[in-house]
Amino acid sequence: MSTTNISAGLIKADKSLSENIDPNLDGKIFENEEVKKSKKSKKKKKNQDLKPIEEFFPDGNKYPEGKWLNYDPNYYFEKDNHLDRTTKLEERYNDTLSKHEQEWDDMRQAAEIHRRVRNNIQKKITVGMKLIDIVNNLEDATRKFTSTTDITQQQETYKSKGIAFPTGISINDVAAHYTPNRGDETVLKYDDIMKLDFGVHVNGNIIDSAWTTIMPNKQSKSNEGNPYNSLLTAVQEATNAGIKAAGIDVRLCDIGEQIQEVMESYEVDLGNGEILPVKCCRNLCGHNIKPYTIHGGKSVPIVKNDDTTKMEEFEHFAIETFGTTGRGYVYTDGEGSHYAINTSRVPKRISSVIENDFIDKQDKLLKVIWDNFGSLPWCKRYLDKVILANPKLKMSLEYYDDLDQLVMNGYVQEYLPLVDIPGSITAQSEHTILLHSHKKEVVSFGDDY
Repeated sequence: MSTTNISAGLIKADKSLSENIDPNLDGKIFENEEVKKSKKSKKKKKNQDLKPIEEFFPDGNKYPEGKWLNYDPNYYFEKDNHLDRTTKLEERYNDTLSKHEQEWDDMRQAAEIHRRVRNNIQKKITVGMKLIDIVNNLEDATRKFTSTTDITQQQETYKSKGIAFPTGISINDVAAHYTPNRGDETVLKYDDIMKLDFGVHVNGNIIDSAWTTIMPNKQSKSNEGNPYNSLLTAVQEATNAGIKAAGIDVRLCDIGEQIQEVMESYEVDLGNGEILPVKCCRNLCGHNIKPYTIHGGKSVPIVKNDDTTKMEEFEHFAIETFGTTGRGYVYTDGEGSHYAINTSRVPKRISSVIENDFIDKQDKLLKVIWDNFGSLPWCKRYLDKVILANPKLKMSLEYYDDLDQLVMNGYVQEYLPLVDIPGSITAQSEHTILLHSHKKEVVSFGDDY
């Protein structure tokens, strides 16, 4: 092709292009080009949303489920369709699992309250405080966290949430079941070794947990040099050993053996040439927990024994250990403070009648106890609060003799303080665990212990 023909072709092309442009567009062809550029940039921007799927679902976020459809029986041979992919046994298991999911959620709530309450009280405990002030402070905090501060509503609220049992505040040779009664003036002293054991429940699902604290020395204002720190370590490590050994189908005797082996590997060096072996309090133990029942029927020993009963899936247990420098066997001593109604002995006239106009003073007292605490343990201080807050009951605080009669007649169970020999020191450590199908959960665990 010649040069002349090429030029002519270009001129013709330019001419045809100019002829096709509408003179009224006034240069808007350039705007169209800008629109095209804008669309390209938007498209480029949209493509920025294309990134690894994991970035849209950070750790802990589940991917969405698809649509669920039943299998269609029309496409299977009769009696050979196996549509019950979930067997009746599995259905029962799933129903049980669903029920326990709510229990576990309740116990996690109770455990969170327990952690917050003990964190609150640990900051306030000082030498010179009355024991009754410590427990009142702790229990008032529990009532606030559980929205049960109005004691006049105890009858309506005690089943939903609140205090699970009286606060145990046991000093030195006293191992358990001591809480101050009205008028108790006992004061916390330097070098005292104090066990604090309290419980919280939500819908009857109980958290039972305890720890031991050594009060500071008067001269050093610290407890770091106290020889009984090794006793505290012993009970903590023994409880950890019990938790480690616990599990579905594990025999209770095997757990006790592990606890004893760890506990009795410790000793207390008093620094004057005297060394005290640490012993398990062999007649104290942990236990399973049932709704509204702190001791559910199974005991978790802290020494080797022959109880071959096994732990089971879905059960809740308090793994609880007691160490001592005494003889290793506690006995009852002192004034009673912990009580629980004997549910197997509650007369129908008490459990079924709504009105509260009994003539017999003991029946009236038993009715008040049943209506305000049910099967949950309680103490005289709690009963005092109920009576004082409800004038309509027309009861006085002079009920101790009637309460003793209820105990003697078997309607109420009394739990007296448990002590080792005078001069000995006891310590306690306790956690509540849940036995899931795949793991165990130390639900009361916290940053403090």
